[in-house]
Amino acid sequence: MKSSKLISTVTLFLLFGLLSACGGRTNIESDLSIKGAPDWVNEGTQAVSDQKGRLIQGVGMSAALGDFSLQKSTADARARAEVARVLSSYVESTMNDFTASADGKLDASVEREIKSKTALALSGARILGHWKDKRTGDIYAFAELDMKEVNATLKSATEMNEGFQAYYDQKAASGFDRFVEEKQ
Repeated sequence: MKSSKLISTVTLFLLFGLLSACGGRTNIESDLSIKGAPDWVNEGTQAVSDQKGRLIQGVGMSAALGDFSLQKSTADARARAEVARVLSSYVESTMNDFTASADGKLDASVEREIKSKTALALSGARILGHWKDKRTGDIYAFAELDMKEVNATLKSATEMNEGFQAYYDQKAASGFDRFVEEKQ
């Protein structure tokens, strides 16, 4: 009898906890608050538009793997994947804006070409630094892609739709700035 009462009480508390978690507003902490970590580790992946330029910055982490070289390359790959994720979101947003301005017309081959060229531009993402958390052994990598490289790659596309190319040339800077604001 006591155990069923205990189970009922615990279940009630768990249910209350779940309901209160679902009912509240989601708060997202953008600072990881890792003591001693560089700012870029705590700030994480982001799109930035400032005096240094228009940049996509990705942070990747790898827990200890027993092989330092493998751990470091895993963190690097994850940082580049973060840059790719943000760039993909930006390109998708830009294509949607173009489609809306072009009366809903964006050829599938044009979309493939745009995505192919932006994937090529990702090769310009550079690893700029690493940091190792001495307490946990985790390694963090910082990758950065300058949007100038993306713009240059898209400009060099020979099969690019002229309408999209003109739209992108005209709207790239303001579109990226708006994208950054929406992500903050």
